[in-house]
Amino acid sequence: MKRFNSLKLVVLITALSTFVFSCSDDDDNSNPTMETSVYLLASNNSDGNINIYDVTDGSNVTTKTLITTSVAADGIYYDQSDDAVIQASRSNLGLEGVTNISTITSGTSVGIDIMGTQDMSSPREVAVNGNFYVVADNADVDGDTNTPDGRLYIYSKNGSSFTLRNVITTDFKLWGITFYNNDLYAVVDATGELAVFTNFLSNTTDAMLSASKRVVIEGIVRTHGLTYDAATDTMVMTDIASAMNGQDDGGFHIIENFTSKFNGVSNGGTLAMSQQIRVAGSATMLGNPVDVAYDSETETVYIAEAGNNGGRILAFNNIGTGGNIAPVLNNSLAAASSVYLYKN
Repeated sequence: MKRFNSLKLVVLITALSTFVFSCSDDDDNSNPTMETSVYLLASNNSDGNINIYDVTDGSNVTTKTLITTSVAADGIYYDQSDDAVIQASRSNLGLEGVTNISTITSGTSVGIDIMGTQDMSSPREVAVNGNFYVVADNADVDGDTNTPDGRLYIYSKNGSSFTLRNVITTDFKLWGITFYNNDLYAVVDATGELAVFTNFLSNTTDAMLSASKRVVIEGIVRTHGLTYDAATDTMVMTDIASAMNGQDDGGFHIIENFTSKFNGVSNGGTLAMSQQIRVAGSATMLGNPVDVAYDSETETVYIAEAGNNGGRILAFNNIGTGGNIAPVLNNSLAAASSVYLYKN
């Protein structure tokens, strides 16, 4: 969900220690330039706190932790306009935002600056399109486990509040969601399928809605997380495989030239393994990779791993043709649940 590029040309921000600058000097030192800084936000279901990793220098990663009122949280997002982190609270059952995060020091207990109503039952991923925030809720809607279903809660953000616009009920279980233009892609939980709802936000009333198209992603046992990079037309999806094995049976798939490949498969068809790159194996430390972010400029995949040794934040690069490769970043985060990448 999970990648955001932004550039703040604010001179006073140089006073903030959480942002990194560098100067490219000429003879009179009059041409300062700003280095792009890369940050990974992470939520978790252990304490609900927000962790912000400065991954600009992959060999020297630093972490800032904001102490929240939630005790469990999932989908996470960075809103540049308010310098805010938004996450879906699983303990408070609503969207919650903390503003001006650049000025907050690690270990600070933060209040809720942007909030909405507590409507949900089991919020998971968050996908954003303009001022609309969509949250996937994986609670069983009708109470019958034999009939898979879920809900998509659509909120509009206005200033310091979120307002529930409408709720869409789906005929499959939900987890990860992401926007590509106005189309909403969603994993079909408990399967290896990927679904799309075309022109999703045009559905403005409470309704039951079937996906416009569903495709089996060959090689995935049970998918959870996904992210789409429009700059390179790349979709990345995770495979948790068996939820009971949290150590080494998971993986992730990279689908390059995604649009043409997905459009080339008929509804109910299968996207062949030969059109994907899979990373999996004992060296990966992937047991239950529940969410993913992707940096196309460095070709780095970031994973929220919920199972391996209690939870981790992992990163992979030099993926090439995939296989059993070790992570280049391995940080412990108990019950890691969601990740989001942004650049400044």
